[in-house]
Amino acid sequence: MSKEVLAAENVKLNVAVASREEAIRLAGRLLVDNGYVNECYIDSMLEREALTTTFMGNMIAIPHGTDESKQEVLASGISILQIPDGVDFGKGNVAKVVFGIAGKGDGHLELLSKIAILCSEVENVEKIVAAESFAEIVQLFEDSQ
Repeated sequence: MSKEVLAAENVKLNVAVASREEAIRLAGRLLVDNGYVNECYIDSMLEREALTTTFMGNMIAIPHGTDESKQEVLASGISILQIPDGVDFGKGNVAKVVFGIAGKGDGHLELLSKIAILCSEVENVEKIVAAESFAEIVQLFEDSQ
């Protein structure tokens, strides 16, 4: 995964959040602050979550905007929240890693594929949860290619 898509400023380690809404807002805020999306994309991420959960199993959630919000995406990128204590994404599903996604055009499909490959093994998710640096997380993505 290129550094333009996954940059150190897009990753927050040891985050504590009180709710999935707070986690989604924080993941979206990183995308806004680093120039990947317009501000209103965050509301679209929350709207998408209201339609159906973005919890994917293996302790991960992948919040992203609705199809209608694609014009709010300025560039493809992801944000990563490492939440060691987890956050409830509903129905007892606890996410310890939250990936905020913004895909320009079909760019999100490649992003989703890379995340799916890495996180298909719960051991890799546990490594992300235990990572102590941005470099460790980047290495995990590179190793999964």
